Amino acid sequence: MLTHLLIKNYALIKHLELSPSPRLNVITGETGAGKSIMLGAIGLLLGNRADSKSLWDENEKCITEGTFDISAYPLKTLFESEELDYQDQTIIRREINPNGKSRAFINDTPVTLEVMRKVGNRLMDIHSQHETLELGNKSFQLELVDSFASNGKMKEIYALTWKQFNRARDEYNALLAESDALKKESDFILFQLDELVKANLQEGELEQLESALKIMEHAEEIKTIFNSILDQLGRSENAVNTTLGAVRAQFQSIANYSTEYEQLLHRFESARLELTDILDELEQAEERIEFDPHQTEMTKDRLSLLYQLLQKHRLKSVSQLIELRNSLEEKARKTQNLDQLVVQSKAILTQLEAELKQSAEALSKSRQKIFKPLSAHLTSLLKELGMPDTLLVVDHSIISPGPRGTDSIELLFSANKGISPRPLAQVASGGEFSRLMFSIKYVMAEKTSLPTLILDEIDSGVSGEIAIRLGNRMKEMSENHQVISISHLPQIASKADTHFFVFKDNTSSRTISSIKELSPEERIAEIAQMIGGANPSIKALENAREMLQVQA
Repeated sequence: MLTHLLIKNYALIKHLELSPSPRLNVITGETGAGKSIMLGAIGLLLGNRADSKSLWDENEKCITEGTFDISAYPLKTLFESEELDYQDQTIIRREINPNGKSRAFINDTPVTLEVMRKVGNRLMDIHSQHETLELGNKSFQLELVDSFASNGKMKEIYALTWKQFNRARDEYNALLAESDALKKESDFILFQLDELVKANLQEGELEQLESALKIMEHAEEIKTIFNSILDQLGRSENAVNTTLGAVRAQFQSIANYSTEYEQLLHRFESARLELTDILDELEQAEERIEFDPHQTEMTKDRLSLLYQLLQKHRLKSVSQLIELRNSLEEKARKTQNLDQLVVQSKAILTQLEAELKQSAEALSKSRQKIFKPLSAHLTSLLKELGMPDTLLVVDHSIISPGPRGTDSIELLFSANKGISPRPLAQVASGGEFSRLMFSIKYVMAEKTSLPTLILDEIDSGVSGEIAIRLGNRMKEMSENHQVISISHLPQIASKADTHFFVFKDNTSSRTISSIKELSPEERIAEIAQMIGGANPSIKALENAREMLQVQA
């Protein structure tokens, strides 16, 4: 439950703190004093959208922080699954910077808004006017049915099976489409593959062949140049190699005179030996040079084939041709095995379809089982709340499987005798909607272990004896849940264990919305004003004391 709330720099709120009772808390105050603003700030802890325009001071950040005692609730598994530090006193904080950036923290660990929503929705349930409008939505009504039936586990099983079924269906359809496409181009694939396999492609052969062809085409020129070089370096009488031999002898004659001369001799000898090695390799290269018209023609044919394949497939290298060949081989293998893969995929899909049907039937039976109890329970509550002729039934039909099952559900409602029940959006007035929503919240509270319920003017449109009954029911709810109710009704306020008053402070240059916990005497004055206006009469004060004595 919420043990402490801090709001700083939000809308009309400069700094607000409150520590609500673990049972029934009622917040009152004049219209526009800031009750709904405070609710908007609390909504930030549930991951609602943040806006820098809502800052009281545009130069400072907004902070909303809630401290929750969760020791009595089974939330450790949730914290572990989200890799959060579990603490019995958990702190959820939301910050909005002036630049509009928002940050969220749980026990000082930064979290995404998705994680904040997941945790926050297990700690608080906020009823708002928007939620009352959603009551006419079929999806919302289905959620209510599932909550009453305690279908959480069944829904998880169905949702997982639905996800697996959709994945299997997508895979089967994709495989089937691929199979059809591959079969249509199978002959062409095999033709291309056969051509590339016969080509016996080798990595790097294009460059090697191009180099070899250049040598073949210029064999005579190369051989002539090689012989000329060999003559100049070693074969002729005045060859360089002969001259170097004489130079070597002269170096040797003076090498003993100085280490410098000896080092020069070593360097000269290294150069002479390198030149000798070059001569040897030149001779071998010259011997290999041979003009072979047949080999030249074969090389040209091979290069022509490679160029044709590259141009045909619009590729730039033999490596890419080899990759294409490997890809075509894989396609050919897949085409051969595709029928078997399709059969296997179909078998998996059929199995999951059967599991989905079984899961949907079990979920549907669980839902249908509580239609009458749910209707009876809600009808009983609504009669108690001043709607004696209420008729509420659940209209149900089976539809094709979807994300939520195979059930289409709509609550049909009539508040007047002799009038057939119709969809909620068509028949319920504002006051009727409020009482119906409260009854639903009351029923759901019996089925959940949600720590905190926040009710925003859920008593709208009711008064008198009905308001007293509504207050009594809120009091009952607060025995198992912390309830925070924003109300304009003295009957509701008188039931509070803790009464907070929201007011505007206009003493400074800017209006500030503030809140305070009322003392017993202040409660009497506030409830009297709710009964009789700004200047309550003695009778209104007596009525206020009487209402609080009844509460006591």
